Amino acid sequence: MPSRLSDAFRAHPVHLQHKHLDFTSVQELPESYKWTQLDDSGNQPSGDFFVDESVPIIDLLDPNVLENVGHACKNWGVFQVINHGVTSSLLDSIESSCKSLFSLPIQQKLKAARSPDGIAGYGLARISSFFSKLMWYEGFTIVGSPLEQFRQLWPQDYTKFCQMAEEYEKEMQKLAGKLMWVMLGSLSITKEDLKWAGPKGESVEPCAALQLNHYPACPEPDQAMGLAAHTDSTLLTILYQNNTSGLQVLREGTGWVTVTPIPGGLVVNVGDLLHILSNGLYPSVLHRAVVNRAKPRLSIAYLYGPPSNVQISPLSKLVGPSQPPLYRSVTWNEYLGTKAKHFNKALSRVRACASQNGSVDVNDHSSVQVG
Repeated sequence: MPSRLSDAFRAHPVHLQHKHLDFTSVQELPESYKWTQLDDSGNQPSGDFFVDESVPIIDLLDPNVLENVGHACKNWGVFQVINHGVTSSLLDSIESSCKSLFSLPIQQKLKAARSPDGIAGYGLARISSFFSKLMWYEGFTIVGSPLEQFRQLWPQDYTKFCQMAEEYEKEMQKLAGKLMWVMLGSLSITKEDLKWAGPKGESVEPCAALQLNHYPACPEPDQAMGLAAHTDSTLLTILYQNNTSGLQVLREGTGWVTVTPIPGGLVVNVGDLLHILSNGLYPSVLHRAVVNRAKPRLSIAYLYGPPSNVQISPLSKLVGPSQPPLYRSVTWNEYLGTKAKHFNKALSRVRACASQNGSVDVNDHSSVQVG
C-alpha cells in the first residue's frame, strides 16, 4: 500500500485510554465491556430484532453471474461467493496462521502493537475511540509486507508466516479485481469507463490491507459486542470466516441478518467507495460482529481499494439530468481522513450538497474501521 494512504491515519491518531485485555484470564465480563440499552450504538445487542433470511449465495461460474451480483448489490450490499478459485487448502492455511497469532501470549502480541498513528500491527479496533464501551475483539492489520511485525511475533518462524500472508494477499488481489469488474459490469460499466484502471482493466497499484480478526469466547455474550456496526471505506471487502457464526448485516427496513458460514465460501460486501462510484445504487452494507459463549471466532478480511490518490466520483454513465451526482470527487486517502474525523457522518460529508448546506444524512452509518 502506498505510504500516502497511511497519511490519513497519521493525521488522526487513536489514543485508547486502557490496557489490552488478556482474554484468556477473564472469568466475567468487565464493566467497561458491557453494552447496555441505548449505549453508544442506540440499541442493545441482545434487544435488536433479527430476520430469518439468507444473504445471497452466488456461483461465480454461473452464466447469470452479472445479473445475480447486480441484484445482490442493489438489494443487500453483500453476498457470498462459491467457485471463486481460492483453494480450500489456502483458506485452511491462513486460518491456521491466524489461530497461531492470536494464541500467542499477550506480552508477545504487544511486541507488534500498532502505534496510535499507525495502521499495521496488533491492536484493538480503531473505531473503539468513538464508543464509551469496549469491544470483545482483538485484531492484526497487515499492510504490505508483514516482515517487521512477524519477526517480533515469531523470532524463529516468521518466514513461513510471511510467505503464507503474502500468498493469501496475492490470491485475494486477483479475486478482488475480478469481483470489482463483475460488480461494475452489472451496472454496464466497461473497462474503458474507469480511467484509473490499467490496460487490462486491473487497478494500477491498488491499495489493500489484510485484517485478521479474533473474537474470543465470551462469558456474557448477550451484554458484549464483538465489533460495533460500521461500513467499510473500501471498494469492496472479501471476508473469510471460519465455521463459527457471528457476522451480521443490516437489511434496511427489516433487521439484522446473520451471514451463516458456508464451506469454502467467501463473503463480499460493497464498500463506501463503490457506493460513491455507483452513485448510491449499490449501498455500502452496515455490518457488525457478535460473540458467543462456547467458542472463539476468527475471520480474515481483505480490504480492496483504488490507488490512494485517485479521484473517486459517481461514474458518468450513471448520472444525468434525472440522476445528478450524489457525491463529490474524493480520494481514498482523503475519505479515510474524513471517516477518522466524522465517523458515522463520513458519506454525508462528501455528498455533493454537503459543501453547500452542511446537511447530514441520518441514515449514514459509515465508520473508520479497517475490517
